Amino acid sequence: MEDIKPQLLKVTIDGIQVEVEPGTTILQAARKIGPEVAPPAMCYYQPLKGSGGKCRACLVRVAAGSEKDPRPMPKLVASCLTAVQDGMVVENTTNPQVVDARNGIVEFLLLNHPLDCPVCDQAGECDLQNFAFDHGKVTTRYEEDRRTFEKRDIGPYIQLHMTRCILCYRCVYTADQITEKRVHGVLGRGDASEISTYIEKAIDNDFSGNVIDVCPVGALTDKTYRFKNRVWFTKPVDAHRDCPTCSGKVTLWYRGEEVIRVTARKNEWNEVTEFICNTCRFDKKKTSDWVIEGPTKVSRSSVISANKYRQDEIKPSFGKRLAAAEYKPIHDERDTSQLGIQQLPPERFAKLPSAMEPEP
Repeated sequence: MEDIKPQLLKVTIDGIQVEVEPGTTILQAARKIGPEVAPPAMCYYQPLKGSGGKCRACLVRVAAGSEKDPRPMPKLVASCLTAVQDGMVVENTTNPQVVDARNGIVEFLLLNHPLDCPVCDQAGECDLQNFAFDHGKVTTRYEEDRRTFEKRDIGPYIQLHMTRCILCYRCVYTADQITEKRVHGVLGRGDASEISTYIEKAIDNDFSGNVIDVCPVGALTDKTYRFKNRVWFTKPVDAHRDCPTCSGKVTLWYRGEEVIRVTARKNEWNEVTEFICNTCRFDKKKTSDWVIEGPTKVSRSSVISANKYRQDEIKPSFGKRLAAAEYKPIHDERDTSQLGIQQLPPERFAKLPSAMEPEP
């Protein structure tokens, strides 16, 4: 008996049409097109079930609900939770309302987040930095005191800096889904909410170090790597080893010939593809422990690529993205002589002064 494939749904995002399977969210459909139209995500993490819907960074406008019901949705929706419909039309980077909403989300996330990027180990690979750079402002209207917490060790390798936490719940989902005993979670409500361990219990599970990789900010950091180097001065290399506990596929971060950090590999969306154990992460920091595969592929738009490429790739501004989405080619075949426009012969163009040449 032949397998019956589900009928694909057509969805248009920023003027680009893509076909996806039923049950796909708008965010997942946008990622199929590419990073140029994919909404940002601070809490959504595809490998973690139940993640998403908390930060509201991925808000988009649905200009047409479906082919059967083309009415627009009255409010902006979270693309990580909203499933696509056949014929749906979504506006992401081309809608001023979406851009303004994300600007407000950045402002809310930075209300209590300290601006200590110069001393934060996450600087250079921080999702909040990238989100604020793309959608934030250079000024702030917040005048009240930010909430502060004391730094806390939650195990021999992990330090919790709750002052930087944005309550994305990624670390809670990670510990809940890949470990056997989760001893930390979100305590309190409202502005008193915080990530904490119950009765100061230490996280000692063999996969506990993965909470460091999933954290989008510098709230959970590697104590063995703190203040050792800046990420753009290091050299990432893909490597693997025969590990009985995990896949053994990691990224080694070199400073010269010294391995100063070991992390799980991440995809283009900065998400871990395969979680690794603490033995690979904290105990195997010699080149002889690994089989080197080659340099890690780094996006040219990432700060990690600094000093590694001749020219960094700059993302187009909102105005250019809007113009590209609404561009319509004009085919004007009218005779310009009837409009009183004098056409110059081709040889005259070579004699025209260039705008780049200085005047005599």
